[in-house]
Amino acid sequence: MTHLTTHVLDAATGTPAVDVAIELADARGTVIATGSTDADGRLALGPDRLEPGIYALTFDTGGHFARAGTATFYPSATVSFTVGDEPHLHVPLLLSPFAYSTYRGS
Repeated sequence: MTHLTTHVLDAATGTPAVDVAIELADARGTVIATGSTDADGRLALGPDRLEPGIYALTFDTGGHFARAGTATFYPSATVSFTVGDEPHLHVPLLLSPFAYSTYRGS
């Protein structure tokens, strides 16, 4: 059983990225789940179980920066990842107006 979580931090301000819309899609591009980050920039997303395979999270970074009145180069950021038999996956995103990075969290 795989439970997926994410955490979005705005590295430019050092604060959680609140109300960032996120989509979870499978390898075919079919959207499985959607949601938005909470006041701490966190979101648990998707079904309790993801079958092994390739998935992608697409973050609406442009919407986040538009609400802040900040110009950005990336209107969205898509992070592809592989699901095995892990019981939990955490896929965080660190973003700024002109860069973003991710890593496999715990």
